[in-house]
Amino acid sequence: MKHEKTDLVIIGSGPAGLAASIYAGRYRIRHVVIGKIMGGLITESHKVCNYPGFRSITGIELGFKMKEHAEEFGGLIVSATVDRIERDGDDFKVITSNGDEYLTKYVLVATGTKRRKLNAQGESEFLGKGVTYCATCDGMLYKDKIVAVLGGADSATTAAIYLADIAKKVYIIYRREQLRGEPIWVEQVLANKKIEIIYNTNVTGFEGKDLLQNLVLDNPYNGRLKIPVNGAFIEIGSDPDTSVIDGLGIQLNTYGYIKVKDSQMTNIRGIYAAGDITDASNGFQQVITAAAEGAVAAESIFKSLKQNLS
Repeated sequence: MKHEKTDLVIIGSGPAGLAASIYAGRYRIRHVVIGKIMGGLITESHKVCNYPGFRSITGIELGFKMKEHAEEFGGLIVSATVDRIERDGDDFKVITSNGDEYLTKYVLVATGTKRRKLNAQGESEFLGKGVTYCATCDGMLYKDKIVAVLGGADSATTAAIYLADIAKKVYIIYRREQLRGEPIWVEQVLANKKIEIIYNTNVTGFEGKDLLQNLVLDNPYNGRLKIPVNGAFIEIGSDPDTSVIDGLGIQLNTYGYIKVKDSQMTNIRGIYAAGDITDASNGFQQVITAAAEGAVAAESIFKSLKQNLS
């Protein structure tokens, strides 16, 4: 067990946390980044094609480059998870899963979201080999191929519309009798000849050899309980990963995302939040918006530190 005192603890090592570390380093803010997966959920993407400066880059490579960049400016990155945050007078105590404690003036929560899983057989086995959770990240990998989108709300309908411009054919597989996205998206789906909807059906398994080849259904489709596909995009939503802030009294919106001010500060003085976990950036959860929020948070903390020192 070790005890360290610092100015800022960044919880989360995705784009928001690492961008905040880069700016904190340039501002000469003593800080530590605590996270288990360098790059966060972006590492699940085979390719990222919408981050400025990279026409195409794997999620793992982009996450690694961000980590290297943060370390160049002095960011101390610790591979661990945070168990809890406690008050310690005017400061905060951040306690990790391995028992280490960090006493800090400021905390930046950048833990992002957790993808909802189907928990179907073969789902984990074929992750990155046909199973994906991000159409805009991985869609181009399936050009002129057959894909399926699992889900029926806005994330599923917009993913299907996007994929229809790329893939040969797109199935939407949904457990209910009708799609429940915004009418304008549903209308576009229904009008698109490349999209076929399979209602009242769940996917119960993923099959293949090295790559995904079939989806197993719980309801026959054209007399079959399996349909051949090259890719399956699971679009059943995500949930904010807010367990680390339990008991602190931080305000959340209706959907469980952390409410932040323009400075990225929460309702608790000294605690900031950035990235997909917040209600900022108009709900547009992208690498670029997460990084931007991290940068804003670091700059806001720098200003606050200067005021407190003057």
